[in-house]
Amino acid sequence: MPVSVGDKIPDVKLMLATPEGPVPVSSGSFFEGKTVALFAVPGAYTPTCSVKHLPSYVEKADELKAKGVDEIAVTSVNDAFVMGHWNRDQGSGDITVLADGNGDFAEALGLTMDASGFGMGKRSQRYSMIVKDGEITQLNVEEPGDYSVSGAETLLEQL
Repeated sequence: MPVSVGDKIPDVKLMLATPEGPVPVSSGSFFEGKTVALFAVPGAYTPTCSVKHLPSYVEKADELKAKGVDEIAVTSVNDAFVMGHWNRDQGSGDITVLADGNGDFAEALGLTMDASGFGMGKRSQRYSMIVKDGEITQLNVEEPGDYSVSGAETLLEQL
């Protein structure tokens, strides 16, 4: 069953992509004590993720922070090296990268999808959320193949 507004973020291991390499971090501690705008993509370097989703957060980072967001983070079922390179290549220093290489976070959230038809296996659904001190206060999950509610513009309206 997928998470919903009011639920706590599940505590699983993620990999923080840093310039020095991957650093393990627990999702419970990452989201503790701050307001995070989190968005998830099915895959780094995939068309919608690279052309629309990530750029929306790069463009709106200052506006999100002005509305009380302490950190903007992206997650995907990709390894930390791919995610880190994608952010350096197309993102910005305003975006924190949380690699979910094994899909444990997506699975714990109940927000996985089967992308086997595209040769990608189990992936995260596309979504966005606001997490305040570990609690989900806004959640926007896309229908498969859609991009209409998980961009930065939607979170700005909800803040």
